[in-house]
Amino acid sequence: MSVQAVGVDVVTDATFAAEVLDANLPVLVEFTAEWCGSCRQLAPVLSQIAFEEGDRLKVVQLDVDKDPQTTLTYGVLSMPTLMVFRAGEPVKSMVGARPKRRLMQELEDVL
Repeated sequence: MSVQAVGVDVVTDATFAAEVLDANLPVLVEFTAEWCGSCRQLAPVLSQIAFEEGDRLKVVQLDVDKDPQTTLTYGVLSMPTLMVFRAGEPVKSMVGARPKRRLMQELEDVL
């Protein structure tokens, strides 16, 4: 996947439940696609957050073209969509790329 962020795990329809829904930490899921320019802009931001906040937040990516079932399940229509899951439930959803500082502000209430 050309937009994979360094230090960010890739999840699939098959691994989503184990990696995201059953995780002990809150999980930030980026629904992404290879053709998505904004996703490429967001990749270094997600890498930084995964590195700096790894003890408080797990960061993963899911390719919407390769894994459409999870995308449909959560009604994701735009890329990138960022969703935070806690205890198996989506607790926050954000659409579009944003700078790291703004993203961290938006994540404060779920960390």
